[in-house]
Amino acid sequence: MALEIKPIGEVINGRTEVADDYWGGVESVIQLDEAEFPIDSVQGLEEFSHLVVVWHFDQASPDDVEYHARSPRGNTQWPATGTFAHRNHRRPNQLAQSFPRLLAVDGLRLRVTDLDAVVGTKIYDVSPFFTEMGPRGAVREPAWPGEMLVDYWAEGS
Repeated sequence: MALEIKPIGEVINGRTEVADDYWGGVESVIQLDEAEFPIDSVQGLEEFSHLVVVWHFDQASPDDVEYHARSPRGNTQWPATGTFAHRNHRRPNQLAQSFPRLLAVDGLRLRVTDLDAVVGTKIYDVSPFFTEMGPRGAVREPAWPGEMLVDYWAEGS
């Protein structure tokens, strides 16, 4: 059975251009659907430092989805890895999750930083980040994500 979900909000302020890097210092605003949600649906959220935001790569084409192994960002110095070893828009449902810092709650507007989604991006879920629900144990990863993302959170020019 297919899952049908509808957006709960949208990014209305922040970065406007899609890019691979330089997301540092970007402040964004997520506007939750005022017709759908009462103001108390965000009650208590301001007490959390970080959110988990699920969003859709809605500016990417479904034709970009790739199921085969490929080198990240086309760089053959990094190993070819399968679709589920990537975190980009070439995934089956083109869904993403980010962990932005929550700066302020103003009604149903959430001001955040470190959200790597652009203005117009549809938001499908927002929840607080609970440390206890984060990774348990040591985190292991190969070297290439750190090499690839060295400028991801660098300040833009």
